[in-house]
Amino acid sequence: MKEEQKVLVQFGARVRALRLSKELSQEAFAAHCGLDRTYISGIERGVRNVSLLNIKVLAEALGISISELMKEL
Repeated sequence: MKEEQKVLVQFGARVRALRLSKELSQEAFAAHCGLDRTYISGIERGVRNVSLLNIKVLAEALGISISELMKEL
C-alpha cells in the first residue's frame, strides 16, 4: 500500500471511530454534515481524498477542531 493510501485509510478509520463514539450511523452523520452517505462511506474506507473544506465540515459535525480530528495521523 502506498504511503498516500495509508493516510487516507488512517483518516477514514479516525472519522469512523469518532462517528461511532457519538453513536451516529453513517446516514445520520452524513445528514448532519450535509454530505451524501456514500461520500462518508468512501472517506471511512479510505477511498476518498477529502478536501480541506470537507475536513472542516466533518470536524464541526463531530464537535471537535480540525487539529483534534487529525491528531492520530
